[in-house]
Amino acid sequence: MTAKAGDNPDTLMTLATVFCLRNLRKTMCYQGFGNELCLRSDIFLPSEICDKLVNTYMELLHTHSNFEPEESFFQLFSDPRSTRLTRVQLREDLVHDRDLEAIRKQDLIELHLTYCNSLSSRSLRTLTWFQETLVSLCLFGCNHIFYRKGGAPLACNEDSEEDDEEGHVSKRALETNFNFQGFNRLRLLNLGGLPDEVNAETLLKPLKSLTSLDLSNVQLLGTAFLSQWKDRLASLVLYNVDLSEELICTVVELVNLRHLDISRESRRTSKFKMTKRILTAIVQRLVNLVSLDISGQIMLDNCTVQQFEEAMGHPSIEPCKSSIYPFQDLKRPLQFLGLYETTLCNVTHIPAYKVTGSKNEDQVLNAIEAYTEFRPELAHRAINQLFDIARIQHCSQLLRALQLVIAALKCHKYDKSIQVTGSAALFYLTNTEYRSDQSVRLRRAVIQVVLNGMEQYQEVTVQRNCCLTLCNFSIPEELEFQYSRVNQLLLQILEPARQDESIQRIAVHLCNALVCQVDNHHKEAVGKMGFVKTMLNLIQKKLQDRMCDQVMEFSWSALWNITDETPDNCQMFLNSRGMNLFLECLQEFPDKQELHRNMLGLLGNVAEVKALRPQLLTPQFIVVFSNLLDSKADGIEVSYNACGVLSHVMFDGPEVWSMEEPKRDSVMEKMWEAIQSWDVSSRRNINYRSFEPILRLLPQSISPVSQHWATWALYNLVSVYPSKYCPLLIKEGGMSLLENVLELESSHSETKDMINVSEMCNFLKVLHLI
Repeated sequence: MTAKAGDNPDTLMTLATVFCLRNLRKTMCYQGFGNELCLRSDIFLPSEICDKLVNTYMELLHTHSNFEPEESFFQLFSDPRSTRLTRVQLREDLVHDRDLEAIRKQDLIELHLTYCNSLSSRSLRTLTWFQETLVSLCLFGCNHIFYRKGGAPLACNEDSEEDDEEGHVSKRALETNFNFQGFNRLRLLNLGGLPDEVNAETLLKPLKSLTSLDLSNVQLLGTAFLSQWKDRLASLVLYNVDLSEELICTVVELVNLRHLDISRESRRTSKFKMTKRILTAIVQRLVNLVSLDISGQIMLDNCTVQQFEEAMGHPSIEPCKSSIYPFQDLKRPLQFLGLYETTLCNVTHIPAYKVTGSKNEDQVLNAIEAYTEFRPELAHRAINQLFDIARIQHCSQLLRALQLVIAALKCHKYDKSIQVTGSAALFYLTNTEYRSDQSVRLRRAVIQVVLNGMEQYQEVTVQRNCCLTLCNFSIPEELEFQYSRVNQLLLQILEPARQDESIQRIAVHLCNALVCQVDNHHKEAVGKMGFVKTMLNLIQKKLQDRMCDQVMEFSWSALWNITDETPDNCQMFLNSRGMNLFLECLQEFPDKQELHRNMLGLLGNVAEVKALRPQLLTPQFIVVFSNLLDSKADGIEVSYNACGVLSHVMFDGPEVWSMEEPKRDSVMEKMWEAIQSWDVSSRRNINYRSFEPILRLLPQSISPVSQHWATWALYNLVSVYPSKYCPLLIKEGGMSLLENVLELESSHSETKDMINVSEMCNFLKVLHLI
């Protein structure tokens, strides 16, 4: 069997790590003084395991809503004699000053801090603990790390026990006493988003051995300082840095550069224009380049060959055939070339193995991959282009596309634009056209990020996209691993305050599908979440608006499904004025057949619960059920369900019939007439998971009409749908019960005539069941 896209299982290391993190007190730790988490004394962990634990912990916090943070988690790694950390990646506001301080004794080689806006200048002091070992440091988007909290001088807080994580970070309290003096091993540094008040030249001057520098979105007061690394620097990123002739002249002196990024966001205003001369100088002077990004740059003059020349031959990556003149001077094709949001991405011959752009699917996917982590504004636009490809054309790299969108949604959980475009793209990437190529594992990953988006954003577009994407899955089967979570989210969407009809309609449809054909314990759990009350609130609102639409019908259908063989939910329905709403709907919408069928199906479930039947035994309700016996709505379904309700009521005997009108005998007579009017070969709009409620009406003499209704129901189902219902009848002992009916003197002749045992046996023989 061919493996489906994304079918690779997690490694044992990954599974064990996640298990330990979810069960810290049962595996590695114990509860110490003051509820503090402590590492067991017999635990000694190498760096491979410690790094995996910390990095997976951050990922779980970021992407799994049911994973709660441990306040003292980082304290577990405070002692390098029992734990060793070397490569740590931390992100978002989940990281605080105290967390870095907890691991300050570790000999970190790599420390990546991304968008950690809860960090203050206290963490700058902590960084100095790592200065002798640190090789790679990222402070991308850590906008507050160069400022003191509360505006107090750093020295005043040094010995404070108070963590002050909620303290105000004042932009006026810039920390001026820090530079990278002593970080002699540091080779890779990312300072993307460095505040304008911080002088990059002063900060970086002590670093003599850098080989990689990222100054994205940094305002440079001067450019000459870059020359100090002209013989060492292999990678330089100047994304959204204001370019100038002076800066370009400095850059082309860095002759050992292998990667140069001078791209910009095209929507930013810039005085600088990329010319053919400048691009030629970059290619000719930087002979070691294997990666170049000039995305978003505007070309001042024409850099491309004539269109008729370009059209000659198949697309080629050979520099000599390049459609872009300056790249004809390359000695070999580039490994990567960023041309996103430039006109150059549309030419035929591009001398690079991987190109970002918007010309085709491959370029768009390359853009998502290259820009997701640090440039969400570009990734957002690239995902939007992928959305158009999946919607209008055909996505040929499905696995890669899904994995990239999932990664973007995980990485930028709090970025609304990414969530909107990403969830929209997922809707088209998971539809029927692509479904057969996707593994269970991959589709579960989609569900996870969709639910993350629903939790984080109450905004209409995100909610609609997420709900529509969930509709692409087999429900409830594919959502069962997140059953409680998805139901809770849908119920939140259906709060009365929400007025968006389209979201309501989709959410109610999903709720209905989720409670159809699931085990009773699932239904009971969802009922306790407030499912019944939520559906009734929707029905009440529609009644007030005098509107019977899909939301109204789906709500009653959902109630029908969730009360099936679930007495607690039936009780909730009665306790929440459900019967009053039933009567009001009948009166307000007398011609809505689908609505009537759903309501009567629900009441059939209520009537199956013996303890609840007395609440149905009132003149008002019995008259309504009796009148519905004559209904021709939805074939026989409304009449059939009304008769089912009455059959269970009659089964309790004449002694419970305390009302004078209507008479029990007259109601039973109407039931007989209704049953006799039905065509026993009718095809049904109903689905039974069990015959138990019907079978219990057979072996009795109290109510022959109830027995007759039950017999008719079984005969109809096994004769019209033999392959589905004959096995069920046998499994639940129905054949012997039907045979016993023939022996009861109280059984009516019409009932006995219907029990054609020989005919049923023929069905069973055909199915090889006997």
